[in-house]
Amino acid sequence: MTVSAVVISWNARGLTLRCLDSLARATYPQLDVIVVDNHSHDETAAAVAERHPTVEVLLLDTNRGFAGGVNAGLERARATGADHVFLLNNDATIDPDAIEPLVAAAADASVGAVCSQILHESAETIWYAGATYDPRRGHQGRHSGYGKPPLPKDTPPYPTDRACGGAMLVSRAALDRVGGLDEALFAYAEDVDWSLRARAVGLELLVAPGSVVRHRVSASSGGASSPGSVYYALRNGLVVAERAAPLGRLGTARRRAEAVSAFGVQALLSEAPLRGVRAVLAGFMDAHRRRLGQREL
Repeated sequence: MTVSAVVISWNARGLTLRCLDSLARATYPQLDVIVVDNHSHDETAAAVAERHPTVEVLLLDTNRGFAGGVNAGLERARATGADHVFLLNNDATIDPDAIEPLVAAAADASVGAVCSQILHESAETIWYAGATYDPRRGHQGRHSGYGKPPLPKDTPPYPTDRACGGAMLVSRAALDRVGGLDEALFAYAEDVDWSLRARAVGLELLVAPGSVVRHRVSASSGGASSPGSVYYALRNGLVVAERAAPLGRLGTARRRAEAVSAFGVQALLSEAPLRGVRAVLAGFMDAHRRRLGQREL
């Protein structure tokens, strides 16, 4: 089975090169790599061409966000005839044997996506090893196993409510049924939306702990508590949840209050609390107005 790894980069040359270095050490024999450059201004494309000349670089003429960049990469991978596409954040690195467990777990036609076990790079603890999802809630909390020691690599694959687009293998057949990411979301929660659509057509989402990825969480977007991250996570989280589970006026108000409270606390504890609170308010208002796409904060 052929696999195309798709890596999205936007003004993060160093992170992207580091990610590609890890992919170059992968032991899977039928792997090619596509970098989608989201209109960077840091000469990422030239640096990639020099250090990894076999990697294909797609240059976009505008920043289409994570969702749009992924869709461009998916289109290219499908055109090359890839059987699977491996989405990988550019602020992550993979273990050399990370691809094989994903491909093995995706062999069943009922599987839509298989995710890696993602560790905090600095602490070697779990960041993502599956996640629950209840769209009736305004905030989903931490991933399953967050902060705990890594799962043994021989742990069998198991189901998860929602996949993580930071390190996720998707089959061509699943893409044919589900489609790509929702570009209106631009960044954040697009993997939750995709997970809901995949499950709606009867596809299963799995985590394969034998595939280990190490992640500098949200490094490419300024950090998990940066104003940009808080804005998109709140806005898109509410939009996706409200699409999936309409609750009426009272239920919607409760869900929104929970989301604003959770992200408000996160913003107040960040390095830029005033900007963070403004991002929370902007995210809430844009979710209410359904004003999506890229947002300048």
